[in-house]
Amino acid sequence: MTLRPMVLTIAPLANAFVRLEPFEASLEAEVRAALDCDPEAWDIMVGAACGEHFDGWWRSALAAMTDGSRVAYAVRRLSDGAVVGTTSFYEIKPAYRRCEIGSTFYRPEARGGPVNPACKRLLLAHAFDEGAVRVEIITDAINPGSQAAIRKLGARDEGVLRKHKITWRGRIRDTAQFAILDEDWPEVRARLDARLAAFG
Repeated sequence: MTLRPMVLTIAPLANAFVRLEPFEASLEAEVRAALDCDPEAWDIMVGAACGEHFDGWWRSALAAMTDGSRVAYAVRRLSDGAVVGTTSFYEIKPAYRRCEIGSTFYRPEARGGPVNPACKRLLLAHAFDEGAVRVEIITDAINPGSQAAIRKLGARDEGVLRKHKITWRGRIRDTAQFAILDEDWPEVRARLDARLAAFG
């Protein structure tokens, strides 16, 4: 049996809470403003995008979109129209019908509310609708808050990849890996829908 390849169409994604807008030149200033904060949060990231680091990060993101290895989005909060962060599809492997959701950063005031579950609802639906059988979400093994948020989605814990990446500050990091499979998606979708319904 031959499975059709996964194709992640690059287009805006929206629901009642957020609109995910694929990176383009017109969004640069808004994304820069959204990410230029909370330097301590950037310290454990593989790449930094705050302050003087933004220009190189932005160019790299656009180049990765051009070569098909990433789809980067600005996260626009619909309650006030503000861009409050970014998220991406990474490690896009069409032949294996697999991708990763990553490079996610929200301004502090956008954390803990509907923004993250609303983004994940859109991204996961898009990936599985476009033929994915596996979506991975990874995070630094020293970041328990991020791991808890991923588990809350219903993603399955697949263990720790030792010495997996190096942060922009040079620390060799272990990575906690999680995944959601196509057969997991109906339950994960229902959980996300229930969480979002609570926000009205």
